[in-house]
Amino acid sequence: MDLFTGLLLITSIHLLAAASPGPDFVLVSQQTLRNGKKTGLLISLGITLGLSIHILYSAFGLAAVIANSSMALWAIKLFGGGYLLYLGYQGLRSKAQVQTTLDTQADAAPITRPGSAKSIGLGFLCNALNPKAPVYFVSLFTLVLSPDMPLYQIAVYGVWMMVIQLAWFSSVVMLLSRPKVNAGFQRFGHWIDRILGGAMIVLGVKLLTSKIN
Repeated sequence: MDLFTGLLLITSIHLLAAASPGPDFVLVSQQTLRNGKKTGLLISLGITLGLSIHILYSAFGLAAVIANSSMALWAIKLFGGGYLLYLGYQGLRSKAQVQTTLDTQADAAPITRPGSAKSIGLGFLCNALNPKAPVYFVSLFTLVLSPDMPLYQIAVYGVWMMVIQLAWFSSVVMLLSRPKVNAGFQRFGHWIDRILGGAMIVLGVKLLTSKIN
């Protein structure tokens, strides 16, 4: 398969995969609404870096091994599901922010937001610990890779997938960060945080109890 055809195929498949509702989407939405645009973008970067792990082992043929190893899948499934439950629990604990007047805002305690490294780490772990990723990537790379494919072409495919991932979630962050959109969410921010936290728990439970084919 030539480079251009492979890029078109990867773009069409991976864009749909990135846009589908899942743990990454819920995490980006939750953190953007709770902590703002900067945190959302850092989470998106972390998700993209997590994607690079899957791309690397897929390019070296390990995806097929992981996808067919019940022990490896179970271990990743356990860690991934547990991590989603942890994130969901944090969302359920969200409390309404106390609204202050102009006279008391100066004395109010600042909102604590996660640091850059922690935000990137949250996104990285959310994507890297997804046990369905090996199955997805072995299927995708089976379509476009061949034994005689040059290394540079594989690298182009991997980088392009990361660009798609980062562009999609950055767009989600920018949309949720728009003043009119964000203002509408902030009024009921803690309830939205709890709903998204509940969704994360549902995803975690579903992950732990489902079979990965």
